[in-house]
Amino acid sequence: MPVLFHGSNVEFEIPTLDRSRDKRDFGMGFYTTTVKTQAEEWAKHMVVRFGGQPYIHTFELNYDDLAVKEFPGINLEWLELVKVNRTLGGIQHDFDVVIGPVANDYTMQTIQRYIDGVYEAEEAMRRLRYAKVNDQVSLHTPRAMALLISKGYEYVE
Repeated sequence: MPVLFHGSNVEFEIPTLDRSRDKRDFGMGFYTTTVKTQAEEWAKHMVVRFGGQPYIHTFELNYDDLAVKEFPGINLEWLELVKVNRTLGGIQHDFDVVIGPVANDYTMQTIQRYIDGVYEAEEAMRRLRYAKVNDQVSLHTPRAMALLISKGYEYVE
């Protein structure tokens, strides 16, 4: 089971989907990453935006018996899923878990121009082809959340 990290501005024992924010890359859900330093940055960003203290929560997840969509990197299918979820909101897929690249500060300008119709798909993909991005593992259903095993949390300095 992979180790997953979640950056937050609060400490909690049991994660829920109740605090999901809308219009995220893969839809409303509980977002984690396999990159601890990325979770630390997410935690610090949350503190700046909403107050609180930065925490890293650690989890394991058994993907067996879950509907999982995994993107090995930035590709057109990933770009379309990000576009539809960021445009329509909610959850625009039927997966329990989605794994793939993060639309980050380096890629978001191109993605937004694609969403706005300034770039065609081919141009957006050309501009994104060398982007270096970390991963995100998002959970979207109560079924997936029930399989998430908490390994504790720590305060980030």
